[in-house]
Amino acid sequence: MRSTKTIHVISAHAEGEVGDVIVGGVTPPPGDTIWEQSRWIARDNTLRNFVLNEPRGGVFRHVNLLVPPKHPEADAAFIIMEPEDTPPMSGSNSICVSTVLLDSGILPMQEPVTEITLEAPGGLVRVRAECRNGKAERIYVRNLPSFADRLDAKLEVEGLGTLTVDTAYGGDSFVIVDATAMGFSLKSDEAHDIARLGVKITNAANAALGFHHPENPDWKHFSFCLFAGPVDRTAEGLRAGAAVAIQPGKVDRSPTGTALSARMAVLHARGQMGLEDNLTAVSVIGSTFTGRITGTTEVGGRPAILPEISGRAWITGTHQHMLDPSDPWPEGYRLTDTWGAR
Repeated sequence: MRSTKTIHVISAHAEGEVGDVIVGGVTPPPGDTIWEQSRWIARDNTLRNFVLNEPRGGVFRHVNLLVPPKHPEADAAFIIMEPEDTPPMSGSNSICVSTVLLDSGILPMQEPVTEITLEAPGGLVRVRAECRNGKAERIYVRNLPSFADRLDAKLEVEGLGTLTVDTAYGGDSFVIVDATAMGFSLKSDEAHDIARLGVKITNAANAALGFHHPENPDWKHFSFCLFAGPVDRTAEGLRAGAAVAIQPGKVDRSPTGTALSARMAVLHARGQMGLEDNLTAVSVIGSTFTGRITGTTEVGGRPAILPEISGRAWITGTHQHMLDPSDPWPEGYRLTDTWGAR
């Protein structure tokens, strides 16, 4: 087999959401920090197109690039590539990366608990993995500081009228709508409509409200729309449905760790969730992430929480992506039947 490049990938999913991990065949991009390296990848687009576009990728796929860490406390670093964004942080992807690092032996596993520190583009995240019989069974991630941005903001959306929304940051940026008010029970057969409307709401929020991270001037847009289900208090803690619409038009199969962090920040800002509570988010396929608030802090002078999220991931295979020199689509292609109209 002839190929001008060979990229080695370990595939995984976290509670249903694909988060592949590149473990070889790609040199680290230029940049003095992981954030600068992620900006280079976002601008260059060569690697993103090769692994995310068809025929190797698809709108359902996220891919993470392992790179040497820059921070002395970090054991490994990773750059997240999502269908449209190269974000500061991702909950499901950090759980996939942690699982791949430990289950494949890239980092040593210690049973019953292994602790590692990962460097995401947005900063350090501390990971605690419950391990048994050579498997990282549950991953706990201390996420980036998260905060509520706007509460009960009015947003005009064409075809939907005036919506009342919250906006927040949980390692990525969200506009949050009430799923019940939108007529959704957050079941799997609603995924198409959630994806379509969520992209429309996200685009409207970017046009009318805007988002600016107070400490990261590069991050100035909303990435996602979270359809938030009602919060129920059970014997095991708080529980709510969650469905996140991802650009250019799909629904996260997992409950979305950054969305869980953002929602906890909103609930805390409203006095509806304290440090003694935990919140389990349930996805449209019935998978769950559980979150808790470990403390409070400030981000750019505004109140913020220190969230921890937990979930499970599984390795699904290994791949070697190749490029034949005669392939007429070296960077792949996208069609509007699945990638959405532009």
